[in-house]
Amino acid sequence: MGRMLLAVSLACFALALGADSLKLQLPEKIYAVPGLESNIYFDNIVLTPNSDVYVFDVTCKKGRNDQKRWRFVPSEKDVGEYDWSVKVMDGSGTLAEGRTRLIVSPADAGKGKTVSILVVGDSLTAANVYPIRLFELAGRPGGNPRLKMIGSSGPNRQPQKNGVAHEGWGGWTWKTFISKTKPFARKDPKPWDVPSRFLVVKDGKGKLDFQAYLDKYNGGKAPDFITVQLGVNDIFGATDENADKKIKDILQSADTLLAEFRRVAPKAKIGIGLVTPSARSQDAFGSNYACGQTRWQYRKNQHRLNEAYLKKFTNHPDKNISIIPTNVNLDCENNFPVVSEPVNLGSSAKITRQSNGVHPASPGYRQIGDTFYSWLKYQLNSKAR
Repeated sequence: MGRMLLAVSLACFALALGADSLKLQLPEKIYAVPGLESNIYFDNIVLTPNSDVYVFDVTCKKGRNDQKRWRFVPSEKDVGEYDWSVKVMDGSGTLAEGRTRLIVSPADAGKGKTVSILVVGDSLTAANVYPIRLFELAGRPGGNPRLKMIGSSGPNRQPQKNGVAHEGWGGWTWKTFISKTKPFARKDPKPWDVPSRFLVVKDGKGKLDFQAYLDKYNGGKAPDFITVQLGVNDIFGATDENADKKIKDILQSADTLLAEFRRVAPKAKIGIGLVTPSARSQDAFGSNYACGQTRWQYRKNQHRLNEAYLKKFTNHPDKNISIIPTNVNLDCENNFPVVSEPVNLGSSAKITRQSNGVHPASPGYRQIGDTFYSWLKYQLNSKAR
C-alpha cells in the first residue's frame, strides 16, 4: 500500500498509515490530580508488534516527553485543561497523529462529601490492590471524599474489610454478571465460583435485580458511582476471524447490565474502564499459556474491543456514562511480575523474564487505582461538571 494517511474513526483525532501498519488509539480525556504521577505509555496507545522502532513526539504545555512515555506530576497551580497531541514517526516521516485532552482536577474536589461507589470487575479487581489504592487515596489527609465502597467481596473475600469492598470475580465477563446462576462445574470449586450477586435465582433461573442487590449490600440505597473494569476475559480468546462477532455479543451483554444499573440508579455516574494492555514480553504469555496464546493476538483483541468501547461510550447519550482510560497509565514493561530463571538448561547464567500475561504486579495495580481516583476527582469537581 502506498504511503497515504488514512483517517481513523475513534473518540480521538487520529491518522494512521495503512490498515495493517500502525494504529494509534487515544481516549478523549486523560485525568490527573495534583501529587499523583500521570503517564501515557506509548506502547499502550499504538497497535504494532514493536513500538520501540518509532519516535513519539508529544506536544503539551505540561509534563515531559521521555523515550517510552509522557509523564507528569501536577501541582495545584496546574489545575485546568490542556491540549495533548502526539506524532508517531519513523525515518520516512509521520505515520500517525492523535490528540486528547489532559484534565487536572483540584486535590480538594469532593471535600466534605461522603460518596458511595460500586467497583465491578474480574480478577484485576478481585486482586484487591487497585480497590485498596482507590480507598487509600480517598482517605489520605486532604484526599477527599470519604468513600463508602459497596460489594459482596473484598480483601480475603471479606467485604468491608478495612473499608474496602467490591464486586470483582476472577475469570468473569460482562455476560457472567447477567447470567451466572450457579458455580462453575469443576472438581475443585474456587472461591469465585458463586452466582452473580446481581441475579435473583429461583428454580435455577436468574433474573437481574440490582435493587435486591442494593437491599442486601447497601441498605437499599443506589450508589453515587459505579465503575466497570471488564473485557480481558471477554475478548482474550478471540481470533481475527471471530472478534467482530464476539465484540457484538460483549456489547449486548454490557447494554443489559448497564440498563439494569441505570433503572435502579438513575443518577449514578458510571465509568467504563478500557481493557488493560498485557505484559510487554511474549515470555509472560509462554509462562501462563504455553502455546495457547500470543501477546500479539491479545494486543489485537484488546485494541479492537477498546475501539468498540470508545465508539460506544465516548459522548454517550447518557451523559453520566464515560470512559476511564485505564489502559494508558500502566507500565507494562516494569510493573508486571517477573521470575529469575536459567537462560537455558545448558547455561548457569540467569535471566529475568516476565511471568504473567495480563495481571500486573502491585505497582501496576496501583497505577490503575491512580487512574480510577483521577477519574473520580474529575467527576467530583463541580466547576468542571
